[in-house]
Amino acid sequence: MNYNLIVDTSRKGISMALSADSVYEEMVDPSAKGEILSASLDNLLAKVGATLDDVKRVMVTVGPGSFSGLRTGVAFCQGLCFSGKRNLYGVTTLQALACFAGVPDESVAVVIRARNGFWYLRLNNEESFIETADVVARLQASSVKNAVVDAAALTDEALVAVFKDKGIATTLDTDKKLNMWSPLFDTVKPSLIQEANYIQPSYFEKLKV
Repeated sequence: MNYNLIVDTSRKGISMALSADSVYEEMVDPSAKGEILSASLDNLLAKVGATLDDVKRVMVTVGPGSFSGLRTGVAFCQGLCFSGKRNLYGVTTLQALACFAGVPDESVAVVIRARNGFWYLRLNNEESFIETADVVARLQASSVKNAVVDAAALTDEALVAVFKDKGIATTLDTDKKLNMWSPLFDTVKPSLIQEANYIQPSYFEKLKV
């Protein structure tokens, strides 16, 4: 049986999922460090009765997110795929989170806090690093009815107001399973080695393959 592995270290801790057909195992540990990535994978493989040779496709988030987290996660997945036995798929964090809405990507906005007064926004398949007022203006001008957000977005008065005014249904970025990202395996071009762009503004440059 061929398995897909999904690894996300762009947010708090580590999230990892292993799936094949109807088989699915996931681990989410908000306090975990990169040092346990290998042990976490071994644990998931043991639970499904598989070996590393059964993993044929690996997906990893390449940012935006924590510098150290992304660097560790991408390096780990690059190592898994270096032999050429499996394909590596690099996806942006916002692209992956958009899948949590359960509707086509082009009809979803993703709003994640970057730092005080600034946000990462994915809208109409384009990603930006902008201030709160600009997020509000773009959402007001859009026709999206679904948004995947983090907890910070749900406590920001300006954002909450525009969600309510536009009738935008929000999904918290921690509420769903990673297997909802699986369709990206069929829409993202795989590469053996994918370079993560961890730091603004290089994150928005085209990923190097």
